[in-house]
Amino acid sequence: MSQDQLDARRQEILSGARACFARYGYEGATVRRLEEQIGLSRGAIFHHFRDKDSLFLAVAEDDVTTMVETVARNGLVQVMRDLLDRAGETDVAGWLGTQLEVSRRLRTDAEFATRWAARSAAIAAATRERLQRQHDAGALRDDVPVTVLAQFLELAYDGLVLHLADGRPVADLHRVLDVVEAAVRR
Repeated sequence: MSQDQLDARRQEILSGARACFARYGYEGATVRRLEEQIGLSRGAIFHHFRDKDSLFLAVAEDDVTTMVETVARNGLVQVMRDLLDRAGETDVAGWLGTQLEVSRRLRTDAEFATRWAARSAAIAAATRERLQRQHDAGALRDDVPVTVLAQFLELAYDGLVLHLADGRPVADLHRVLDVVEAAVRR
């Protein structure tokens, strides 16, 4: 297979695994369920990933990479807006499921928490760096430290994820995000 084909196959596996982990959780996403969801044999799946844990971590890392890129370009509020714009879509449901599973494993699996710390730090760093650039450009309020503004946005993000995961209505949430954004701006 060419590198493009291998990359496409890897993305196909990640997409199917994301949906499976979201639907069944980490423990419930058995190898059989992963095979059914992805549409490939265990040999094809685990040719690309060492084991189920590596596959889950790759799904979560893929999500973090996308999130860090968006934060660096457009800020954490844009990540939240993107979530709202895609609420109800399968890939967002999978993404939310992955986020919730990461949160659960952070609380219950010390080894996973240690492995995940660098990924979590990347999102926080991208948020702080973006806010610092905005602050230096005079776009942000200057009566509150950038670190506090970053924590505020992270809490808003966590609340939005929980809101969406609970299946609560999304009406007017763009207006709520307007308030969140206005709260950090000058």
